[in-house]
Amino acid sequence: MRITAKAPCRVDLAGGTLDIWPLYLFHANAVTVNFAVDRYTSCVLETRVDARIILRSRDLNREEIFESVESLRAAKRYQLPLLAWLVRHFSPDTGFELCTDSEAPAGAGISGSSALIIAVAAALNRLTKSGHSIEKLREIAQNVEAQIIRVPTGAQDYYPAMYGGVSALALGPAGIRRSMLPVEPEELNARFVLAYTGEPRNSGINNWEVMKAHIDGDRAVHRNFDHIATIANGMRCALERSDWDDAGRLLREEWSHRRKNAPGISTPLIDRLVDITRRSGAQGAKVCGAGGGGCVLFLVDPSAKDKVAAAIVKEGATVLPARVAERGVKLN
Repeated sequence: MRITAKAPCRVDLAGGTLDIWPLYLFHANAVTVNFAVDRYTSCVLETRVDARIILRSRDLNREEIFESVESLRAAKRYQLPLLAWLVRHFSPDTGFELCTDSEAPAGAGISGSSALIIAVAAALNRLTKSGHSIEKLREIAQNVEAQIIRVPTGAQDYYPAMYGGVSALALGPAGIRRSMLPVEPEELNARFVLAYTGEPRNSGINNWEVMKAHIDGDRAVHRNFDHIATIANGMRCALERSDWDDAGRLLREEWSHRRKNAPGISTPLIDRLVDITRRSGAQGAKVCGAGGGGCVLFLVDPSAKDKVAAAIVKEGATVLPARVAERGVKLN
């Protein structure tokens, strides 16, 4: 049997970190807004006649081999923990070779690991005939990622990989409800630039520090998340009515409040990029994910897109070619 799967990465527009349980329970009308981009993660799974399990990552240039599922489960450490922990969970009764790849730069903040977990989980779901729904796969993926990074994980990163498009995730006591936003992909394609700073970051550490401060009762952090929830609701409304000027303003506000929550979210290069691109015509900018490096999103007027991109390159960052991915995980 040969199974292939690929899933898109994501860019978050507003409301990130609120998607980590239980933070969203403490803020009225919590919502996260994001969209899928055509930077893909992928996997190829091929069964073997023996019990051997071969795990290989092309982008990380790593490989590890186990004689069976039992030997994999008995191992103390893994070279490819994301793959190994998923295999532990699904425990297939046959040997196989699993090869993965990712178009997301290391530590980019565009949820390459979360997208890859969705792709691999979908492939293993088919291999084992587990019959899980896409929503159950999200639950498995989120829990497995928490096992790997050993801190709580958010929910928003998986939805673009699952469904594609532009999404709003409403978060509350009843759980998570996703709505697709009526944004024309070509309109958004003309209005965003994605830059990679070349500085990988650790989202688990940044998010955990903020989460601890929130749970410990830091009132300033709590107020900032109230503001972020309000901004995210405004972003949803702005996109629904195609008000791009307001979307740019809200992106600027989101970035301002995030910097108050966690000063380490920015770097000198990110600060320069935000400042210089504003003078080149960017309407707003923010880091992707938890920050501290990785990618930066810029919303621009279409007429200023090339100028903003040139300013980014001049500062030493890389502009990543990216468009809205209109569909989520695909299995063959």
